[in-house]
Amino acid sequence: MSRMRPSVWSSLCCVWCAIGCASTPPVVVTQMPSAVRSQRIETLDPKLVQQAASNEEENKAYRVGAGDTLLVAVYGHPELSIAPYAGAIVGTQSSRLAGLVIDNDGTIQFPLIGSVQVGGKSANELRLFLEKELAAYVTEPKVTVQVVYTRSLRYHLLGQFTEPGLKYGDRPMRLLEALSLGGSIMLERASLRAAYVARNGRRLPIDFRRLIMDGDLKQNIYLRTGDVVMVPDKTSEQAFVFGAAATSNPRGGAVQFINGRLTLLQALAQAGFGFRDQVQGRLSSTYVIRSAGDRGELFTVDATQILEGKAAPFELAPGDVVMVPPTALTSWNETLQQFLPTFQMISGVLTPFVEIKYLTQ
Repeated sequence: MSRMRPSVWSSLCCVWCAIGCASTPPVVVTQMPSAVRSQRIETLDPKLVQQAASNEEENKAYRVGAGDTLLVAVYGHPELSIAPYAGAIVGTQSSRLAGLVIDNDGTIQFPLIGSVQVGGKSANELRLFLEKELAAYVTEPKVTVQVVYTRSLRYHLLGQFTEPGLKYGDRPMRLLEALSLGGSIMLERASLRAAYVARNGRRLPIDFRRLIMDGDLKQNIYLRTGDVVMVPDKTSEQAFVFGAAATSNPRGGAVQFINGRLTLLQALAQAGFGFRDQVQGRLSSTYVIRSAGDRGELFTVDATQILEGKAAPFELAPGDVVMVPPTALTSWNETLQQFLPTFQMISGVLTPFVEIKYLTQ
């Protein structure tokens, strides 16, 4: 068989390519338009953030409290000193040094003086105080005070830690240091968007995702004794949906994420919206507040476009607040004012941004 000329091979290759291309038409991917009509970013007043998360004791001398252990030495008077007992160990399960343990009422029992109120004093203030009190019994007493065990610094680490529980610090700690007391965070199960620090019953505007995932040290605040650090699991993630008809009371409430996802239409359906209300224009001006830390995004979403298949689904994030106004002409401020009483009732579960921005200011 004679060889084919190169031009013939080229022609056959072109034919085969044409046949192949004809049998497998190219896939055309069309991207649906967004249902977001408007979006703006808001941040909390830096003064409010500083007030909520500041540590007044930062860079100041440590002040003793209940549970702390003190070693006190009076120069030339070993009978008044607690220092000789410093080598003793209390119990077999603890490396705690013996000494003067501050009672729950902030007092210690000191030789000659009796009950002494020391809670809230620095070591230097306590030294001067004891020298003044001992002057009635000892000529020119020289006192040394040392804090050898701190147990008044208590942090509550709850949720998705490998070692959760009540933790004690040996010094005032920042958030990252305190987190290490709980071992490590189980990131595969933890919801960093829903994590928070609570102080005196109020959540602080701290963004755990920016702190842990992005290394944003602005979120690495000093903790105070008694602070609660909560890292919930992903199954507890939820959003909040509220809506009202022009002649009825507000309705809605918390809706759960399903396998870590929740769209706007799913949330509305869970909250009991029948979607027929769209004829009044309510869903076409749905407001969504999304926030983390001191930063919030305010969306206006046309849910009717999503419902009719003309726009892509709008994915919600944990903590989102969805508000459906009674009419399409209801402004953002009017809608917000309508739902503020409801926000007040559930303020304990809203994000710190929403609580501070809309319920405090």
